Amino acid sequence: MSFSHTRQTARSSLLAGAAGLLMASGAAAQTPEPKAPPAKPPAGRPATVEGVVVQGQSSGMRVDIDRKSYGVANDLQATSGSISDALRNVPSVQVDVQGNVSLRGDSNVTIMIDGKPSTMFQGEGRAAALQALPADQIERVEVITNPSAAFNPEGSAGVINLVTKQTRKLGASGSVRANVGSDERWNVGVSGSRSDGKLTLSGDLTYRHDTQKVKIDDVRQRLDPASGQFLESRQSSRISNRIDLILARGGLDYDLDPRSRISLSAMIHSIRPSSLGYDHLEYDAAGGGLARLVDRVIPIDQSRDNADLSATWRRKFDGQDHELVVNASQEFGRVERNREALTLFILPASPDTIELGEYDNRTRQTEVKIDYTRPLPADGKLKAGYALQYDDNVYENLGRRGPAGQPNPPVAPALTYEFQYEQAINAAYVTYQQPFGDVTVLGGLRFEDTHLDLDLVVGGPLRARHDYSRVYPSLHLSYALAEGQQLTASYSMRIQRPTADDLNPFLIELDPFNYRRGNPFLEPQETDSFELGYQYRKAGRTLLATLYYRESSKGISDLVRDAGGGVFVTTRENLNESRSGGLELVANGRLTPKLTYNLSGNVYWNEIDASQLGFAEKRDGYTLSGRGNLNWQVTPKDFVQINGFMNGKRLTAQGHVSGFSMLNLGYRRKVNDQLSFTVTGQDVLDTFKETQTLDTPTLQGKTRRRFSQRGVFVGFTYTFGRQRRPDPGFDFGGGPPPT
Repeated sequence: MSFSHTRQTARSSLLAGAAGLLMASGAAAQTPEPKAPPAKPPAGRPATVEGVVVQGQSSGMRVDIDRKSYGVANDLQATSGSISDALRNVPSVQVDVQGNVSLRGDSNVTIMIDGKPSTMFQGEGRAAALQALPADQIERVEVITNPSAAFNPEGSAGVINLVTKQTRKLGASGSVRANVGSDERWNVGVSGSRSDGKLTLSGDLTYRHDTQKVKIDDVRQRLDPASGQFLESRQSSRISNRIDLILARGGLDYDLDPRSRISLSAMIHSIRPSSLGYDHLEYDAAGGGLARLVDRVIPIDQSRDNADLSATWRRKFDGQDHELVVNASQEFGRVERNREALTLFILPASPDTIELGEYDNRTRQTEVKIDYTRPLPADGKLKAGYALQYDDNVYENLGRRGPAGQPNPPVAPALTYEFQYEQAINAAYVTYQQPFGDVTVLGGLRFEDTHLDLDLVVGGPLRARHDYSRVYPSLHLSYALAEGQQLTASYSMRIQRPTADDLNPFLIELDPFNYRRGNPFLEPQETDSFELGYQYRKAGRTLLATLYYRESSKGISDLVRDAGGGVFVTTRENLNESRSGGLELVANGRLTPKLTYNLSGNVYWNEIDASQLGFAEKRDGYTLSGRGNLNWQVTPKDFVQINGFMNGKRLTAQGHVSGFSMLNLGYRRKVNDQLSFTVTGQDVLDTFKETQTLDTPTLQGKTRRRFSQRGVFVGFTYTFGRQRRPDPGFDFGGGPPPT
């Protein structure tokens, strides 16, 4: 029996099982709720719980039937670093040297803030946004590798939800914070809130300044059909980056009555990155010696602005967790980039040229969501909802090219395009959770109808339309073994839709010998994801072991082709099939009353059917990764932290990427309940770098990247006003629950 047939059989069985559960839930929903208090569980049988919170010195961890949550409030790197820095210390998550995020080796991840996807974490600027946005207002990170049907199925690897600090306090309170680091890096921020019981106002303002130096050395060999030998080309790039960011957030909560609340929120972030780059390119001739020698100087000024406005109405009904939530939001984004490239043709001697590029990207995302939660008899829970997402994006580039020194070069059609992208997704879902003794079942179905229109207005013409409908099932099971032990199993079907950059068919010049082109005929990648987990908790120690397996069809991957004359074009293609799986271990505990640890490791296997990429057969490989966190509460006022991670070599469609690692140190001095000082050291061993290898029958090469992450930060945090109320607990998918 082929694996594809087995996959279809498994999916059909799960669909049937989930449908049966949902039909049963519909019948149960018609049953009147009992008026008497719920009966106590029989003697010897544990009561059903939503999850388990494990508190440690550095973080709190909670495991629920469909997700895991890791606190980062005591991660000292997060106090002075970016969201990327915080994510590097979270199990299951990897962040490479360019800021690209992956979950268990898969980079197709949906990143949300307080349960809502954000356009700033999509497209080509996603990694830059994660590296620029501060992490000091993130309370915890939810890792959802097999989301239920209540979630958007976008992201074959799963979902990372960044939950911000939103604990409500009576009266007025706030904090002031500042950090100063090496290489002219610094950040300041102020947060505040005021609550009188019915009305709560909150806000946060942050300014961050970063610098970064980048070194990229690229050596490639291409098979020359004429001579039958490999010809080498070399490119060396040195880039200096400066980033200034302003982030402002504001919120209002007003209780209309004891059961109704209106919430308004706004977030505005403005990033001003600028860079100065120098490229040196050399190309060997077939007969020996140099065929080409080119130098380039490239200054770039950018602005990345984003505004997110949201309104929510929440109505509570009789019964615990019985509520209706209606949310409407709109997010506006704009990226403007002015790029100037002075190219000096040294060999063969040619007139120098100047290229000017004016890039303008405008995005608008509108979303309406309705979510209804209802408790059912015997501790059951029904969730149902509807969501509409509409994206309207425009990508424009006006390119000019002429002799160096010309103040206003003529428009170059080869550098000019306008690409329009419109997408509408209508979705409806239902999930039902029910305990049966020691077994808890969470089943769900989600239906989505997608309409996508593409139009290359300038630089084409080319128009494409993609319409498709899908049903996405999910199933989660948990079984309570002995006290403190639990087995879990889950399945979900996921999709990875191509981004606008993946679909844009215009041939975009990166430099004279490297181009990029999207593919408007890409199909969405579909993934079936399976997990089997074991949880052990005893005496403050926690061990999680998870076996996982994913199979994807129509996988989207980069493909590098030789266009001739030493020019390389990177495009996007659908692979035939890929499979991956592995074992992940997470352990938290206490070594001594003052010493705690957090450890995780992952063994990952990946197989790619790359027969259409020039390989004769399937390719596979293993990757090892791990991270560790050691926390020492030296005195009640002094706290020391050591953390580090290591990611092993990972497979790509046409080669592999080498491993990389980082070691960080941190110290915090608590002067009193209001004032604390921190000192952090990042990448103290200066090991954060990677090498990407291209290895095909006709193309070979290595690209070495090194980013200046090494640095030291000194900072303080001062809080004022009333102290926090005791934490009422976690509320997955958003901030802490209303108080």
